[in-house]
Amino acid sequence: MNARIVVIEDNETNLDLMSFLLRAFGHETLEARSGEEGLALIAREAPDLLLCDLDLPGIDGYEVIQRLRALRGLDRTPAIAVTAYAMAGDRERALRAGYDGYIPKPIFPETFVQQVEGFIAAGRRPSSAPTNRPTMAQRGD
Repeated sequence: MNARIVVIEDNETNLDLMSFLLRAFGHETLEARSGEEGLALIAREAPDLLLCDLDLPGIDGYEVIQRLRALRGLDRTPAIAVTAYAMAGDRERALRAGYDGYIPKPIFPETFVQQVEGFIAAGRRPSSAPTNRPTMAQRGD
């Protein structure tokens, strides 16, 4: 189930971590540091999945998803918001904007790839996202 995944993230540490984890599980990552760069990459590469931060320089993640959904032939690309926006209502806002899923930061390396692969396995435009909450064992309970 190897996939080509575009990761749009302006924080170098977060970008490196997500890409490293995905590559460790056999996925190909294509990296962008801005919304504009990410959209150009998507149009050129037609990936299997998009992971996108919402707080980006230039156009933000909300504009990225609006433009992606307007691209004929790419409008069904599954997209997950991976973001530090984790206040009440942020997940719902991302889903209403057009994202298929939501993973709050900080990501948990132990579960991140499994969460992402859940979207890949579900096929195009899955309807719900797994949560990014650590299990009791991960929290040390």
